[in-house]
Amino acid sequence: MASILDLLRSEELVPAMPLEEAADLAAELGRLSGLTVYPRSITALRRSLFFLGRQGDKKWLGILSSEGWPAFTGDARTVAVDGESLTLQRCPTDHANAVALRQALPFTAPQVLGLRKSAGCGDRLGLATPGHIRAVRKHTMAPIFAQQSIREMERTQRTPDEVMDDATWGVLQEGWRDGYGADADHLKTIEDIDRCVAAGFTFYTIDPGDHVDNEADVDDPPTLQRKVEALPWDVLDSSLEKMQTLYLNREFDLGDFTLSFDEASLWRAAAKYGRAVAHTVTMYRHLASLMGDRPFELEMSVDETETPTTVLEHFFVASELKRLGVKWVSLAPRYVGRFEKGVDYIGDLAEFERSFAQHVAIARYLGPYKLSLHSGSDKFSIYPIFARHAGDLVHLKTAGTSYLEALRAIARVDPGLFREILAFALECYDEDRATYHVSAEPARVPRPDALADDELDAILDQFDGRQVLHVTFGSVLTAKDKDGTYRFRDRLLGALRTNEEAYYEALEVHFDRHLKPFDP
Repeated sequence: MASILDLLRSEELVPAMPLEEAADLAAELGRLSGLTVYPRSITALRRSLFFLGRQGDKKWLGILSSEGWPAFTGDARTVAVDGESLTLQRCPTDHANAVALRQALPFTAPQVLGLRKSAGCGDRLGLATPGHIRAVRKHTMAPIFAQQSIREMERTQRTPDEVMDDATWGVLQEGWRDGYGADADHLKTIEDIDRCVAAGFTFYTIDPGDHVDNEADVDDPPTLQRKVEALPWDVLDSSLEKMQTLYLNREFDLGDFTLSFDEASLWRAAAKYGRAVAHTVTMYRHLASLMGDRPFELEMSVDETETPTTVLEHFFVASELKRLGVKWVSLAPRYVGRFEKGVDYIGDLAEFERSFAQHVAIARYLGPYKLSLHSGSDKFSIYPIFARHAGDLVHLKTAGTSYLEALRAIARVDPGLFREILAFALECYDEDRATYHVSAEPARVPRPDALADDELDAILDQFDGRQVLHVTFGSVLTAKDKDGTYRFRDRLLGALRTNEEAYYEALEVHFDRHLKPFDP
């Protein structure tokens, strides 16, 4: 095993050590720092040793070097190692030090992933990244560890900076050096973009769902014509006549099938998605101007709209985005069937497969770009279909499933707290369900006091229980008692920090199920 002084002689990034050697070195660094050091976090670079450790339920960044790193704030003292005097810094895991760490150790900063098949691992609590990494390490999908929608940030009272920083510290803790993305999810406004660019995100999911006209599916021809004529043609840099020239009286050969528009289908696609395209273009151009020379990736998502995106509508949207100079890496149509939160796909699998195969053909013809599966948590029955038809052109997006695994860990380590959370969730479900596609009925969820301690986590495997707990996360995390203290938040986070291995184990097992279907 290389000694501390040997490692401190290296200017270049030293390869990660075997875990057994890293554990021995972690023990030595622990004696110097007073921390319980995470072995995988130990990083030798630029004549310094960086590591993450914990004391109680609080984590600290340690830096051992000959001269010190003034970019980091914290305490510094002199220690002796084999007769040589070194500087040991102990730095809080705060925002300023996370920014400095991303500069000092570039692998802790997010990057663009391109067309690699990828998985977004949403983390509503800011504690899940190490568990995600343990699963990702065993599979072939490129990860996005910092991922949260503006809606989720508001409901969890987190900021874009906090989402980014929590992923950064998790990446260091587990020594993940193979790159990761950061997804500013479901952005609807220019202001949303501004906040996430400032935080350093690399992947931007534009959600123009508010501009999709779902009524166009049933409008009569005169109504469709009026809507199309009223589109923002200046933003679209087109006209009704130009659009008709581009799409009518043509056949588009996609290999196994051809597509063609008649006047009715073209007007319906334009009426339904024309304003969504215009909004996406506006958002993209603003984003590109802010990012300048910095690389970034774009996703366009209409998955949370009411009606499915037909194959012709997908072709129209992608063709218009391409014509307008938008560059995107993935697109999330509204697929056929029901994509409810926290549960498996609901619908005809054969119908989904027929439709999805055609969506893939369009992505290859007009791209290539990835097809994104939003509300992807726990859609186990369609993962093989995605993998079989799309190959690497897949982006899987999960969010609430990691929160549910946190509750599974709580059920095992603090049954009383889990019972309180479940009882509260049952009370506020009817209000919280309003902004989600769910069909759970609270009456079908077992009452908290009717189950033994070792039966509680089974609620997380029951359809209605999963959805009730899934959509009430915001209420649970922000509920306060009369004295202004959080009712659940601090106890929930405290229990997970104290029992972090229980949480990581639950996440690893659960995400193995998500990622394995996409392996070769």
